[in-house]
Amino acid sequence: MDNRKTVPILPLEAYTDQEWFDREQERIFSRTWAFAGLAEDITEPGQYVSVQAGLNNIFIVMGEDRKLRAFHNICRHRGTQLLRAVGKTRKVITCPYHDWTYDLEGCLRSVPDRRNQFPDLDMTSLGLKRASVARWRGMLWVHPDEDADPITDWFGGVESRLGPHDIDALVEYHKGRTEYTIAANWKIVVENYIDGYHLSHLHSGTLSMYDHSRIESGFAGPHFYFQEPLSPDYAAEVEKNAPQPLVIPAEQAGAWVPMLFPGIGLAENEDSWSVFHVTPLAPDRSRVVTRTKLADVSLLAFASQSIRSYNFWSKKVRGKYDSDDADDPMASGDFMQEDIYACEQQQRSLKSPFFEHGPSALKGEAGVRRHQELVMAWMGKE
Repeated sequence: MDNRKTVPILPLEAYTDQEWFDREQERIFSRTWAFAGLAEDITEPGQYVSVQAGLNNIFIVMGEDRKLRAFHNICRHRGTQLLRAVGKTRKVITCPYHDWTYDLEGCLRSVPDRRNQFPDLDMTSLGLKRASVARWRGMLWVHPDEDADPITDWFGGVESRLGPHDIDALVEYHKGRTEYTIAANWKIVVENYIDGYHLSHLHSGTLSMYDHSRIESGFAGPHFYFQEPLSPDYAAEVEKNAPQPLVIPAEQAGAWVPMLFPGIGLAENEDSWSVFHVTPLAPDRSRVVTRTKLADVSLLAFASQSIRSYNFWSKKVRGKYDSDDADDPMASGDFMQEDIYACEQQQRSLKSPFFEHGPSALKGEAGVRRHQELVMAWMGKE
């Protein structure tokens, strides 16, 4: 075996250095399609969402013609941010600083005291700068470039590898929306997500319902795909006892857990669909927001399902370690808490003068190495 193939690709400073982090923002996150929300976030004129896409804050708004448009969230006067994260405006967008006003199509419509202050102003040249917007698989996406390549080109290779879910037929479970601030570099979070080697170890109790020996994973373009079935005994119990209706047929039960480059994960299984959005905040800090969708059922049916689901899975799921410490993430029975703990411990160890990269698992961590190669390649782009 060629040991060079099992050595991590990225240097230590890729996880700790501010200059490296800043270049990632410019060369990766400012040049790729960014997740901006779910399609149902914008359903009527004036509704908008904004998202940080690398160095760019971009908002999507629905116009009076019900068409979605994306703009850089920058007033053409002094650059003040126009809109906050999520909301609904009326028929215009007004800068909070000097009240320059734009319509929902991005055209500059009024400037206070224009005749005295800006007698020669050409308003037609000062519309909002456009970005690209797309709707793909029930999600909203933005790209900083107005003439970006179609999103179907960006995701086309991986789409057939995703779960068989009809996302538009599902409804968001608002209690399933969570946000975590993780004290780790965004790449550590992503690498953990696509690391198949740790599943049967770190998550021996929390994800034991899946058959980790039958993982199918790889890359389609820059995007990681992953699928594993339920273990045979769990599959039999799901067919008999799992709450109904399932999101997909019981015979397709299992996990599809792709990671779309650079950091948008999907968690798709038999009873739910989730998006796992990683946003870099600093070299040693990341934000992860998850949003979950379920089959459309009545509140009574959902409550009944929840009770049956709890009774079923509570007998199966356990923490990695027994502990009397209620705050111990390794005893929580929550695989997300286990992952956060592992990621933060890795980041903390990078400060030690004794830290050095160890060997990388030939098969279980192949996806990690490939993601690192992709990061390195994008960092070299001018």
